[in-house]
Amino acid sequence: MPELPDITVYVEALRERVVGATLEGVRLHTPFLLRSVDPQLPELVGHRVEDVSRLGKRIVFAFDDELFAVLHLMIAGRLHWTPLDARAKRRGRAGLAEFQFSTGTLTLTEAGTTRRASLYLARNAGALSEMDRGGLEVMDASAADFASRLRSENHTLKRSLTDPRLFSGIGNAYSDEILHRARLSPVRLTSKLTDDEIARLHAATVAVLAEWTDRLRAESAGAFPEQVTAFRPEMAVHGKFGQPCPVCGAPVQRIRYASNETNYCARCQTDGRLLADRALSRLLKSDWPRSLDELGT
Repeated sequence: MPELPDITVYVEALRERVVGATLEGVRLHTPFLLRSVDPQLPELVGHRVEDVSRLGKRIVFAFDDELFAVLHLMIAGRLHWTPLDARAKRRGRAGLAEFQFSTGTLTLTEAGTTRRASLYLARNAGALSEMDRGGLEVMDASAADFASRLRSENHTLKRSLTDPRLFSGIGNAYSDEILHRARLSPVRLTSKLTDDEIARLHAATVAVLAEWTDRLRAESAGAFPEQVTAFRPEMAVHGKFGQPCPVCGAPVQRIRYASNETNYCARCQTDGRLLADRALSRLLKSDWPRSLDELGT
């Protein structure tokens, strides 16, 4: 799922291309994309884009007359830009929608067969604010605000960082990278953290998100970002199960649950202890290795 760095770069690229432009037409290739009923989609046609912004992991298009369109890409949704003077590209079955602006066409695609991406419309700022989950904007928050929000509920660090009610824009991929940078276990309870550990986590959160935003900006180099993915070779642990940790060389471990997994380094983050995988640890029971030593690394 595109997270804060990816969405930020999307927003910046879209601002350059559509702010001041007029929406000339919209084509939905699936009726299930649109999840709201008022205003109706044709009402946006003919209106000028005044701004593009981020709301958590969603992209907000602000039109004149206080109309808003909110795109949530979910896991597999991606955006593609075709300039006005370029031949339109055919995206096949994956194409969900096309937004035809006076400056070019924005195409929304989604890989796979499960349709999770969504489009919501809002008639005024009040209706838009109801979509805000309330998460803290970490890049704008003080260390004290970060600590207060982290301690407001007692959860594992992984759950807290990825909870949109607590923190805005952080998902599965960057939470793995943040926790590795902070040298903290993903299952550590927030109520057990010391002041120094929270300060370390705050610093790691800001640093990781800033570094990846800058890296993605540099990659696109003014072009529209077309290589948005949650799995990047430069990442330390996310998607790197079995590969050596770039800090200590120990094999990266994982916890799998539902359709997600958490990646971590046992040596850097859990004092060498292996965290129980809900599926495999139950299957292996007493044979489940408890440490890197038992794993033979």
